[in-house]
Amino acid sequence: MTKKQIYIILGTRPEAIKLAPVIQVFQNSSSLDTQVILTGQHREMVEQVMRLFNLKADHDLEIMQPKQSLSDITCRSLRGLEELFQQSQPDLVLVQGDTTTAFAATLAAFYQKIPVGHVEAGLRTDDLFNPYPEEANRRLISQLTQLHFAPTALAVENLQRSGVLGEIHLTGNTVIDALLTVAASVPVCDIPGLEWGKYRVLLATVHRRENWGEPLHDIAQAFLRVLDKFPDTALLLPLHRNPTVREPLQALLGNHPRIFLTEPLDYAQLVGAIMRSHLLLTDSGGLQEEAPSLGKPVLVLRETTERPEAVNAGTAQLVGTQPEKIFTTTEKLLSDLTAYETMANAINPFGDGHAAKRILQIVQNYFGLCL
Repeated sequence: MTKKQIYIILGTRPEAIKLAPVIQVFQNSSSLDTQVILTGQHREMVEQVMRLFNLKADHDLEIMQPKQSLSDITCRSLRGLEELFQQSQPDLVLVQGDTTTAFAATLAAFYQKIPVGHVEAGLRTDDLFNPYPEEANRRLISQLTQLHFAPTALAVENLQRSGVLGEIHLTGNTVIDALLTVAASVPVCDIPGLEWGKYRVLLATVHRRENWGEPLHDIAQAFLRVLDKFPDTALLLPLHRNPTVREPLQALLGNHPRIFLTEPLDYAQLVGAIMRSHLLLTDSGGLQEEAPSLGKPVLVLRETTERPEAVNAGTAQLVGTQPEKIFTTTEKLLSDLTAYETMANAINPFGDGHAAKRILQIVQNYFGLCL
């Protein structure tokens, strides 16, 4: 029997994390020939994840350039993938999430009439510019996809309401597969000067484009106010590599004795930090899914979220970027044990750790392969 050729495309660290379990189960399948294609949208952070999960790339487009724009990423990915697809014509292209890499790969596959499978399909905020450009990316991807792998029942409903073509399947989110695998090893997160046992550590991440500028300043002011009110707390904030985010945060927060600004943590360190932190303040999408699996409340530093399941389940609260709202919500969780435990003990709605295996079975059924 001729093996079906599958190309799995990724360019950023979140994609690498969420696709790692998929790559592993696909490469272990005797009926599939699976190759991993990097666009290079992110470089070092993707390499860290690849090493952690013992994965190797079969092709690397190496598109990354200093201060690259969304148009740069799209055009270079599209050209590189067009050439690759024309040479090999895979039977299926798998993309993940809502990055510019995922959108460009979907469009490149469509132009070559190659079917697309979309991991983590169906997320929606119904605001094209929030988050930007992710909301538009995932909507555009959905219109060109043959296999939609939806992480939750709400994502399935979103896809059905959108009238998309292709098969819709409820799989759970592969990030839980990755998280539980790494957490089982109880990874460490040693930060110079930070004594985990001395403080209630607030783990924060901020990087979204819609939070650049004044919202970033407001968020930083809220952090300072929280630390001033609670001397038993410390803030761990791994800095994004983009200077538009990094430089303002360094200027606003860099001199505080209980604020620890670090380089981006590798994924194992990040999981170790989540496990040891008290709560999270973040504009990340993935952390809204991951932290609840480890019993940590999440305060979402955004005006909208494409993961309302977390809010509805009680594992996350949407607090926006206004300093007063961030402060009062954080203050309550630091002062009210019942409020904290209610969030910490809520059930994570994003999966059971077996999403990648479900995706593999769906793809095998799609091609009529014997299991």
